[in-house]
Amino acid sequence: MKKILLTLTLVFSASVLFAQQTYPVNGTFDNRPGQFAFTNANIVVNANKTISNGTLLVKGQTIEAVGSGTTVPKGYVVIDLKGKYIYPSLIDAFSSYGVAEPARATGGFGGRQSIFVSTKKGAYNWNEAIRPETEVRGIFGNDDKKAEELRKVGFGAVNVVNRDGIVRGTSAAVTLSTERENQNIIKGETAANFSFSKGTSKNDYPTSLMGAIALLRQTYYDGQWYAKQKEEYNISLDAFNKQQTLPQIFEVDGWQNILRADKIGKEFGKQYIFKSTGDEYQRIPAVKATGASLIIPLTFTKAFDVEDPAEARNITLAQMKDWEISPTNPAALEKAGIRFAITATGLEQVRDFWTNLRTAIENGLTEKQALLSTTEIPAAMLGIDDKVGTLDKGKLANFLITSDKLFSNSNIVFENWVQGKRFVVNKINTADLRGTYTLNIEGQSPMVLKISGTGSGNSATVQRSATDSAKVTSSLNRNGDWVSMSFSLKNPATDVRLSGYVTSENPLTFKGEAVSGGKEGRWTATFTSANTEQPKKESPKQQAENGPLIYPFTSFGVTAAPAQESVLLKNATVWTNEKEGILQNADVLLENGKIKAVGKGLSAGAAKVIDATGKHITPGIIDEHSHIAITGGVNEGAQSNSAEVRVADVVNSEDVNIYRQLAGGVTTSHLLHGSANPIGGQSQLIKLRWGKNSEELKFGGNDGFIKFALGENVKQSNFGTGMRFPVTRMGVEQVFVDDFTRAKEYKKALAVKGSNARRDLELDALVEILDNKRFITCHSYVQSEINMLMHVADSLGFKINTFTHILEGYKVADKMKAHGIAASTFSDWWAYKMEVAEAIPYNGAIMHNVGITTAFNSDDAEMARRLNQEAGKSVLYGGVPEEEALKLVTLNPARMMHIDNRVGSLKAGKDADVVIWSANPLTIYAKAEKTFVDGVAYWDIERDAKVRADQQAEKARIIKKMLDSKNKGGRTQRAAAPAQRIYNCETMEEDYAAEFNTLERSHSHE
Repeated sequence: MKKILLTLTLVFSASVLFAQQTYPVNGTFDNRPGQFAFTNANIVVNANKTISNGTLLVKGQTIEAVGSGTTVPKGYVVIDLKGKYIYPSLIDAFSSYGVAEPARATGGFGGRQSIFVSTKKGAYNWNEAIRPETEVRGIFGNDDKKAEELRKVGFGAVNVVNRDGIVRGTSAAVTLSTERENQNIIKGETAANFSFSKGTSKNDYPTSLMGAIALLRQTYYDGQWYAKQKEEYNISLDAFNKQQTLPQIFEVDGWQNILRADKIGKEFGKQYIFKSTGDEYQRIPAVKATGASLIIPLTFTKAFDVEDPAEARNITLAQMKDWEISPTNPAALEKAGIRFAITATGLEQVRDFWTNLRTAIENGLTEKQALLSTTEIPAAMLGIDDKVGTLDKGKLANFLITSDKLFSNSNIVFENWVQGKRFVVNKINTADLRGTYTLNIEGQSPMVLKISGTGSGNSATVQRSATDSAKVTSSLNRNGDWVSMSFSLKNPATDVRLSGYVTSENPLTFKGEAVSGGKEGRWTATFTSANTEQPKKESPKQQAENGPLIYPFTSFGVTAAPAQESVLLKNATVWTNEKEGILQNADVLLENGKIKAVGKGLSAGAAKVIDATGKHITPGIIDEHSHIAITGGVNEGAQSNSAEVRVADVVNSEDVNIYRQLAGGVTTSHLLHGSANPIGGQSQLIKLRWGKNSEELKFGGNDGFIKFALGENVKQSNFGTGMRFPVTRMGVEQVFVDDFTRAKEYKKALAVKGSNARRDLELDALVEILDNKRFITCHSYVQSEINMLMHVADSLGFKINTFTHILEGYKVADKMKAHGIAASTFSDWWAYKMEVAEAIPYNGAIMHNVGITTAFNSDDAEMARRLNQEAGKSVLYGGVPEEEALKLVTLNPARMMHIDNRVGSLKAGKDADVVIWSANPLTIYAKAEKTFVDGVAYWDIERDAKVRADQQAEKARIIKKMLDSKNKGGRTQRAAAPAQRIYNCETMEEDYAAEFNTLERSHSHE
């Protein structure tokens, strides 16, 4: 044996020298390649081909031959594997190995430095988050420590990504050998890389997710323009255009960001490969519809420590269900036929890879798919399948030698050969760990540890006889001489985690680090006797049945959306908002999502009949000014004009405020950009279709709107550095004059035949305003500024559709009426800041009486739940008739948003957006009992009671399951829920990337 090892060492040394073709040799030159024959092995060539009792020939860095009965040529070192297994080494398609991990630069206003353009010297892009010129092949350097960690797990090659910026440049595929970098890089450009995170960019822009999306879209258009122009040289755009033929890898957080990024891809003819966060199981059909391949992590949520019922209340149903269901994500993708690779990125410890991968297999992932997703699929994604991924002749000699089938719980990885170079992971003659040990942990009394199971040990029990005689089950993970265990002791209750190595074989001894009851220390275990019981044959773990998926994946989510049906609502007081006025003892018939008829004595036909005697029926409430269901920031506040950003890009279908507002009778919400800029972003109108995804929430077929703003916020009087223009009210006026002047010039340039005018998303939106295709709703308070904007609009030829807030509207009501401008105000807000010192609660009534189309809005997630009561205040403040008061939150906002042909009143042919109230809707006693959107009862007060009871039972079931997991040694984390971000006009983001991570996938990973 020693002779074989010596020969192997000498021959391998020769292969190293042979590999260094372009480097000078300091000494004698030996170019003999290493030649090895691995015989009598079970060779898994690929996921579909296994050779029993086969031979693998390796010459230098490559596979010379593989087969059964293969003749071993002279000069080869023969290694008899005696029934052991050979597999292709694993490939990680997304890794930061060999490049520095960037420190995230905080976005938003808290960390702002007022840096508007790139500080990078050279002919680069104006924004530092756009850095396609970055090439990993130029910055990559071997990292021996990380390489060893990855090799021990079984990886032989990785795709190295520079995880910095929105446009990140090219990645490179490298092996994990110890050769020089020029030998380890097997493909210098594997993919162009993207994300929504600005990374280390010092620029203020973007401060929001919608800004990041707009910046990326603008970069694509800039690339198209750059390819046709000869005016400037731009290193970044030149590199960006050259990378369009490469695979495109997009790192996203959460399934909603997969859909957002895919929409960009479809706009520019790109099919991205998504590096995801593993929550695709929540919306498999939507993810599959993108047609994308995925790179998924194994970062399954740890169980929460729910021993204390008070702390258990801190975690949400979504967190609980994610812990339970997230391990099924790989299996769900496989079942759906979605192509995916598996990455180790995101794990707290790389060595957790096998534990989590086996957990995925226990939860339905097939071993064949697991092998494909760690070998052939990533190789094909990266265009390196001619070199690695299978054990075919001519490919690199990247392979594993294992004791058993790769995914067996008792399997041990012995060796990982990379480019024909041998790396020992575990000694082939690994010790059998089964037996009884004396276990000593710092701070604990002595215990008895018993290791049993199949192979050389895969299960354990611990008994602390000094305190109690109860045995507890411990998890046991082994990788050669390394072991880790975790268990929960009782009397007193103590969570224990151990990790360590075999330090002696006679007697067999472990030593390592312990965490016991939150305190760190050392532990040892010394062999005392062999096991006497016969080991049980290894069998698949029986997984407890999981609860159902809910839509959306949050509290009050439902397993199936309520169905649209024909419904006859009978004998109610019906507020039509039409010439018929308020009807007593009347009926409303809903059919196919529309109002079929309104009147008395209607025939039900096949419709479901609901007796509404004593109740009131109204159109659904419409909130003209809302900031719910938005993620990643409501303000893009780095520039005074952010007309390029679109709230449509960041609609968040998982926001529980949708459900809460349905309970208040709201059916339609106008989602607005905030008030950080004179010219804000494009808004999005949604219907509150609870359980639908973001695209399905969108109203559809409506005119586009955009948010403008005046006052203190836009000149950043109370925040910021004072460097951003404008800082005075005079400057605010000049922003409008300058930008609309530019928009007119831009429109003329586009109209020139054969023009190569640069497409500008910011100016596109302003041209739409000039063309009456997009309409302005303007945040406003003070009379002088309101007059100013009306004057600017008159002089530049655009129209203002709505003044929102408009708390001094009563001073300019005559001018607003003359201009045909609508007013969306608060019912009774005043004196909450200097700008509203002269606001009065009669404002709404005065504007209404002058003849202005007037509405009350919320600008607040909580107040939107009681807009019916806000409308009622107009009866008190100004004596508005009740019928007209209701129109302030129904028909009037519909009119100002140009959707009154579909909603806002109860009329045959309109959308069946209808609310049944328990009492007069303008009173504080009224409850919304049912809220229909398109004829679907998304809110039902009786069904809600059942949903609450069912979900409490579901939480109790999962809590019990978590406790069982902890008692069996499963790892836990502290019970804590993330705080939900509630937006209003003035909300400014500190770090939009961190914010949407928290909101959209609120759980902790291993």
